[in-house]
Amino acid sequence: MQLFYIPNITGNEVTLNETESKHAVRVLRLTEGSRVQLIDGAGGFYEAQISLAHPKKCKLQITSSTTAFEKRKFNLHIAISPTKNIDRYEWFLEKCTEIGIDEITPLLSEHSERKVIKPERLTKILVAAIKQSLKAYLPKLNPLTDFNELVSERKYKNRYIAHCNEGDKTHLKNSIKPGEDALILIGPEGDFSNEEVARAKQNGFAEVTLGDARLRTETAGVVACTIANLIND
Repeated sequence: MQLFYIPNITGNEVTLNETESKHAVRVLRLTEGSRVQLIDGAGGFYEAQISLAHPKKCKLQITSSTTAFEKRKFNLHIAISPTKNIDRYEWFLEKCTEIGIDEITPLLSEHSERKVIKPERLTKILVAAIKQSLKAYLPKLNPLTDFNELVSERKYKNRYIAHCNEGDKTHLKNSIKPGEDALILIGPEGDFSNEEVARAKQNGFAEVTLGDARLRTETAGVVACTIANLIND
């Protein structure tokens, strides 16, 4: 059954936007009476039937709905520096969304090589990934945020900074506890500076390692996401 994303669903009748309408009618050749599934990105999962197969404004009648569909028992927030090659960052967004992540913050740190992102493009990657993985929650994508601003926040009790610098670090898998919300920082290609690590520690972040291998930024993000989800499986 085909799955479509429609945010802010209210009532029993909804209309696909022009792009999705064209895809449904012209590409998938769906007609009146065809059954489809919908997600709203906020935990709503719906079944619906096409009531008007119009290529510019395809209308659907909702037949059933589920709230808080497969809601997770913990919140995972990864703040990670955008990579110089934005394709790698998009790969991270796609894979972590498929694995399971709640919030993502593009992080501007001392060694960051990319200082501009296109939120609309990145949001499209996230939407495509939740549709691919049948998830009803769209991860929150925050604006590009300065490292110092982020580490001074106190939203999360469990805060970790993963880096390759010398020092006494615990593996992330031995730090995260099941059911606990977590914020994990992943640095740019040049890693976090010693000063940034010290500043994070001063603000309550625990230093962690993701293993012996030196990982690319986007790979480190996926590994951290995977570990957190396995601990909570």
